[in-house]
Amino acid sequence: MQIYANLLVLPKKFMLKMAKTKYYFNEHSLSYEELKRTTGQKLFRVFLFLITTLASTVVFIFLMYTFFDSPKEMMQKREITEYQLQIKIMNDRLDKMQKVMNELANRDDNIYRVIFEADPVPKSVRQAGIGGVDRYANLEGYNNSQLLVETAKKIDKLTSEIYVQSKSFDQLFTLAKNKEKMLASIPAIQPVRNIQMKRISSYFGYRMDPFYKVRKMHDGLDFSAPRGTPVHVTGDGTVIQVNRSSRGYGNEIVVDHGYGYRTLYAHLSAFKVKKGQKVKRGQIIGLVGNTGKSTAPHLHYEVRKNNLPVDPIYFFFNDLTPDEYSKMLEVSKIPTQSMD
Repeated sequence: MQIYANLLVLPKKFMLKMAKTKYYFNEHSLSYEELKRTTGQKLFRVFLFLITTLASTVVFIFLMYTFFDSPKEMMQKREITEYQLQIKIMNDRLDKMQKVMNELANRDDNIYRVIFEADPVPKSVRQAGIGGVDRYANLEGYNNSQLLVETAKKIDKLTSEIYVQSKSFDQLFTLAKNKEKMLASIPAIQPVRNIQMKRISSYFGYRMDPFYKVRKMHDGLDFSAPRGTPVHVTGDGTVIQVNRSSRGYGNEIVVDHGYGYRTLYAHLSAFKVKKGQKVKRGQIIGLVGNTGKSTAPHLHYEVRKNNLPVDPIYFFFNDLTPDEYSKMLEVSKIPTQSMD
């Protein structure tokens, strides 16, 4: 009975000392006894508690950083999203600027440079390369590298085209200042007075050769005229050749007008100018003859642009009315035999 009485009393004491002392039930004595641990056991429990706490903390931090963003990361992500949006807006603006640049280049080549008789800027110059493959290496390796590289390429391309266009406008500005001189230099009259428009015996294009009787390219116009008829220079320029010959074009004069234009006057009977002499449009530079490979007295006249022959008929706009010019164009289409 005493044992059971002790059992009834011990739980009360146990509850009172629960906060400071721990007890365990001894099956042999059938009583609660105070639990006493050695120093090593206490240190081990402390160590185990610290290890468990540290492991829990690591797991917690890992989960937080893996599945949840910190306030700083959230702010950075918002900033990155904003940067991406702004770069895309910049790309749209660059695309619009590129369209404007393309329109400027198109006007430059097909309007402005045509007006001033200047060659268009080659595409190879307008679209010149802007660097090697390593030019954008510093932009590689990021999540948005492609967007950054594309933007950088657009900026570099546009910058290069703007530079080329500015140089073209500088050239056009110089041409505009010299337009009066240019207009005076371009061949623009007939080299032989041709009031009745009956003196052109052979036009530009494929014609029958009078000697070999085969179709051959005729690079100029033949003006039929009596020997000794004055030959007029068709634009301001400098005499660069005065050649005497009994073959081919015979006695000939070549005048450099600048701006890529040259004119040739062949089969002359006499010269009225010297090599290196400056001449003015309408000035007499020679006389019609029958020298070289020629079937009758006439003037063979050529216009060359950048060393390529062009139809001289398109340059008779200073001394022909629109009706006369239209009539000449119609007559030029009729097949004829050249005189040289």
